[in-house]
Amino acid sequence: MSSTPFLSIIVPVYNVEKYLSCCIDSILAQEWIDYELLLIDDGSTDSSAAICDAYAAQHDFIHCFHQANSGHTCARQNGFTHSRGQYVTFVDSDDWVDPSMYQLMCGAAQSTGADMVCCNYTAVTPKKEIHCCSPFPGGLYDKTRLEAQIYPNMIYYGDFFTYGIAPSLCNKLFRRELIGRHLFRVPLSLKLGEDGLASYISLLEASSVYFLEETLYYYRSSSSSLTHHMDDKRLLENHTLFDTFYEIIDCSLYPYMEKQLDYYIVYQCLLTFVPVLRDTAASFLEAKQLFCEECNYPSVRKAFHAVSIHNISGIHNKCYVFCIRHRLYRLFRFFLTH
Repeated sequence: MSSTPFLSIIVPVYNVEKYLSCCIDSILAQEWIDYELLLIDDGSTDSSAAICDAYAAQHDFIHCFHQANSGHTCARQNGFTHSRGQYVTFVDSDDWVDPSMYQLMCGAAQSTGADMVCCNYTAVTPKKEIHCCSPFPGGLYDKTRLEAQIYPNMIYYGDFFTYGIAPSLCNKLFRRELIGRHLFRVPLSLKLGEDGLASYISLLEASSVYFLEETLYYYRSSSSSLTHHMDDKRLLENHTLFDTFYEIIDCSLYPYMEKQLDYYIVYQCLLTFVPVLRDTAASFLEAKQLFCEECNYPSVRKAFHAVSIHNISGIHNKCYVFCIRHRLYRLFRFFLTH
């Protein structure tokens, strides 16, 4: 193994004692060995910190760092600051990876010189496994091919809502210089949608990307995930998310991104508006005011007027889009309960 590892694997850790050993063991089982593993304990209050320390004590290529609880993005940034690899990737601490994952991904990066390598992944729920596969054929995409085939369909592939490329950082390998330019532009306050801010601009700036057709990453999805626990702070996070997307992605340089971002904003709003307003303890008038304020937020208003309701899947989603477009809170409430 070289003194500077080819790959840095960064794992943010927070209160995942139940799953952490499974995650780390799956990385230790890799066929590819030229890597360092950085475990960033984000102020865990369970035994996660001790588990990290134990693994680091056993392996000189595992490095453990502890920080006061500052969030997922801060832990990733901290990990990157301490990393040395030519390429960088991320693993969430309750997920796991296939033993051949980095052999295949690093091998593709080495043989082609690609700035990024992407693989498919599986979402694992308590009841089933959902295989999430890219619609794009495998292989190397140079800039010409990226501009013709990938970029116009990268975020919104045409069905509501199907990604062309999933936003996750975890099924992707990044050349160090590329992800280093963008990881620190992600606001620390975001807990939903933050991956796409770094991954999509990295894709837009990559000179070449290699797509593997293998499914190599396993994402654990459960009812305790962030998307299932929302309050009105999530709506304010939407503002930060949408504004940052428009700061990072200049639609005058990438004109094919504007329509995609409109559909993405509508999708993210539906993910948050519905649970927040369904479960709010606010009075009718307070909730109506909140609803109208969100409908009037500039990027939200633009997106809901730009998308075609015909392209929205599901009768309830169509109704929600109509209500948000026209600020019809009473009708929106009706559809929430029917």
